[in-house]
Amino acid sequence: MINYAQRTQVIAAARHMEDRGLTQGTSGNVSVRFAEGMLITPSAVPYSTMEPSDLITMSLEGRVRGVPRGRLPSTEWRMHAGIFAHGPDIGAIIHAHPPWSTALSCLRRDIPPFHYMVAAAGGTVIRCSGYATFGTQELADAALQALGDRRACLLANHGIIACGNSLDAALRLAIEVEALAGQYMRALSVGEPALLTDAQMASVLEEFKTYGR
Repeated sequence: MINYAQRTQVIAAARHMEDRGLTQGTSGNVSVRFAEGMLITPSAVPYSTMEPSDLITMSLEGRVRGVPRGRLPSTEWRMHAGIFAHGPDIGAIIHAHPPWSTALSCLRRDIPPFHYMVAAAGGTVIRCSGYATFGTQELADAALQALGDRRACLLANHGIIACGNSLDAALRLAIEVEALAGQYMRALSVGEPALLTDAQMASVLEEFKTYGR
């Protein structure tokens, strides 16, 4: 059962996402898992005016459980539902259009291991997905393929997806991916950055298993 506090947490995360420059206007979306499905932000509603009653509960198969005030779920609900269905340990998802990550996604480039913090997403590379029209099952499938067993990816000519056990974790990762994209783009403006080896990244990933615990 979703309570009022969970709804306010989703809106707070969405507003923080906007405040940090990860998205603009009504773009992007936020969701959290609950026992029977997910709670997701509505389509085309500014975060500044969004109210707890605007959020939409739906099953992972796409069944909406009541439409508040005529609101529709985010057009990217298929992407969120697919990620939740394939990642039982994922509790929250952030989708945004931050400037550096989006610019990099338009180049169809992965974020390689130029910096050890790439491992924060769960692997040695933050992949860029193939392109598909927003809101489609094709985009949901492309996002799943790019994510694999990792927690973040770029979406070609679109933006980013960041996942976490909690809203806070997903938001922190989205902020980190955007910072990495900015650093990588700046490095590329000078030349090709030196990349860490597989062995070096494996060491970082091992350290991350207990980091902060």
